[in-house]
Amino acid sequence: MSNNGTQSLLTQEQLHEQILYPVVRVRCEKAGGSGVVIYSEPDPDNEGKFINIALTCEHVIADAITVKNEWDSLLKREVKKDIMKEVVVEVFEYEGSELLSANSTRADVIAYDKGHDLAAVKLHNTKPMEYVSQVIPKNDITNLRLFDPVWTSGCSLLHDPFANPGTLTYLKEDIEEKDYMMYNAPSVFGNSGGGVFSGKSGNLLGLASRISTIQLGFGIDVMTWMGFCTQPVRLYEFFEHQEMQFLYDDNDTYAEGLERRESRRKESLK
Repeated sequence: MSNNGTQSLLTQEQLHEQILYPVVRVRCEKAGGSGVVIYSEPDPDNEGKFINIALTCEHVIADAITVKNEWDSLLKREVKKDIMKEVVVEVFEYEGSELLSANSTRADVIAYDKGHDLAAVKLHNTKPMEYVSQVIPKNDITNLRLFDPVWTSGCSLLHDPFANPGTLTYLKEDIEEKDYMMYNAPSVFGNSGGGVFSGKSGNLLGLASRISTIQLGFGIDVMTWMGFCTQPVRLYEFFEHQEMQFLYDDNDTYAEGLERRESRRKESLK
């Protein structure tokens, strides 16, 4: 039993491997936050190399995206195009509880959704990632209950990753017509994009996205115990709309997802 009365069914080893180790730090020119490694599989086109993908919040990497109207000489009309700069992802190496190193790698934004406040980045680092987070299975989402133990894990104030325990306190909070879950595990600026994990299974429930603040005079008071994460159903909506079913479906592949995305782009230009 932890100090705040929440019970975790995970062992010390599982807490390290499922809650802490998959978390990365994400940096752009003007912003920064957290991310979670969610995919690391062999690259079929490059023997010995891996495709590594992390999830983060769209607002963390928003500065890397510029949408422009450009004239298409073939279609004879203006077409909106998004121009994306590279971001920097720091991957952490541990030995038990000891942080050994923080290794920076460039990464490309491969998918984003401002409404869902979700984004996926593909790391230039092609080494296999030993610790990869697993999203809560679809069939388990309806089993979530208030008082379920959770852990937030991220780079609060851009510090190296660390985790905080808590419980689910509200299952479906409507914010700007999107569903979020509320939890009381402390989180603050910099946690955005980091994981909110089940204290029972270690599965990823959602990404830390928002915290509550109150204007007090000329200052702002942060309610660190009223954090909001992506409702897990919305993770799947994002994956499916972006043709990234391979992130949770072993029968799908990264290459097949790219083909579907390209096909949809071409279809939209007709």
